[in-house]
Amino acid sequence: MIEPFEVLCRFRNRSEAGKVLASRLVKYAGRHHVLVLALPRGGVPVAFEIAQGLHAPLDVFLVRKLGVPGNEELAMGAVSSRSRAGAPNDVLEILNISSLAIDAVTETELRELRRREQLYRGSRPPPVIAGYAVILVDDGLATGSTMRVAAAAVKRQRPARLIAAVPVAVPEAASKLKAEG
Repeated sequence: MIEPFEVLCRFRNRSEAGKVLASRLVKYAGRHHVLVLALPRGGVPVAFEIAQGLHAPLDVFLVRKLGVPGNEELAMGAVSSRSRAGAPNDVLEILNISSLAIDAVTETELRELRRREQLYRGSRPPPVIAGYAVILVDDGLATGSTMRVAAAAVKRQRPARLIAAVPVAVPEAASKLKAEG
């Protein structure tokens, strides 16, 4: 027999989640040098609402998950268009994934990043991040590897402050991201 359970849902959709996050980030509203960066695709509708609510510019920050060969939904790391290194995690050790396999997946994802960068940005240059309070947005954290790689790539560009904004997260992923500061 299946036990009855309660489905807990805080947000009806990504748009509502973004509006709630914007209300929690209100101290950044109307300030100069605030930039909202969305991790496509799921982070874009969340970030749109945050940017609207804060009257801040919105742009995308491209990151690709490095999927385990044969189980691409399971993340073994991630790469960004501004970071050539992935963020390997415990999956690599547990599944004994070779460096050759990691390199092949990384090269495939970097090619896809370049394609998407051209598609999303065209000839428009990436936004200036140095000196800005950057709000990095995704629609959720499962392993957190994508957000961690994006945060590391943003940090290398010397923002004045970096805020990770996500409406839902696996507790372990959120703790790991917070610990990396």
